[in-house]
Amino acid sequence: MSNLPSVPPTRLLGKSGIVTSSMAWGMWRFAGQTVASGRALVEATLDSGITLLDTADIYGFDGIDGFGDAESLLGRVLAENKKLRDRMVLATKGGIMPPIPYDSSSAYLETALNDSLKRMGIARVDLYQIHRPDVLTHPYEIARFAEKAYAVGKIGAFGVSNMTPAQTTALLAFMPRDLPLSTIQPELSPLCIDTIVDGTLDLALQHDLAPLAWSPLGGGRIASPNSVREKSVASALDRVAEAHDVSRTAAAYSWIMAHPARPIPIVGSQHVDRIREAADTYKVRWTREAWYSVLIASRGEKLP
Repeated sequence: MSNLPSVPPTRLLGKSGIVTSSMAWGMWRFAGQTVASGRALVEATLDSGITLLDTADIYGFDGIDGFGDAESLLGRVLAENKKLRDRMVLATKGGIMPPIPYDSSSAYLETALNDSLKRMGIARVDLYQIHRPDVLTHPYEIARFAEKAYAVGKIGAFGVSNMTPAQTTALLAFMPRDLPLSTIQPELSPLCIDTIVDGTLDLALQHDLAPLAWSPLGGGRIASPNSVREKSVASALDRVAEAHDVSRTAAAYSWIMAHPARPIPIVGSQHVDRIREAADTYKVRWTREAWYSVLIASRGEKLP
């Protein structure tokens, strides 16, 4: 039985021309670390071959305060070791503004981007993303913000997060030719397969968008399954994990990456050993039968 194609450790970030790792590291739980522990996490991530680091201005916010804390901590880490910046493809997000809650107007995004750059102590971010769709802002306005930010050198690429296929398509129609939309960031895991069936990943294939998959472990449910469905998915993953002598976690990441859209799973762990373990993902080769067995387990019913 033939295997699906292996996933190389690097890929292009859509049409941006930026080369990044095929896995990413997310910093939504990064705030609260010391500078020393934060630097250890960043260095472990880069040393493991993960070069795409994904943060956001909202990371660190607890409902009362902490807005921007993850970016600020990363800024202190980068100030302590300036060489780290050259080793990474750095992404951040804006557009969530408690308690409004969303604002993607050009005026707000310009302020949010400038504040993010200031917190991180950098002049340019490689990828800037709209964090959540603001249905009160016309996509033309979002595109013009991105065009201006790119023209003045503050961003290297532009993407969106949590947008529906229709919202993404609308924005695509207004993006300038010299700054095509590069990324989308949907929730995707063996337990959350909506993007596989709702057209999101098909849109990514059609327009050469790099999907960044958030919560690739189903919010921890893949590691600690409780329901019948979760245990069925875990069992299907375990059969492949055992065959390749890797963890269930690595099997889950590789299942996501086997899709032809080549989604980039965002590793959310804040533990050095688990970040390093992510490199085992590339050891896994899927057959069609094994891959579909996970999908069927997630669906809870046979495919038609």
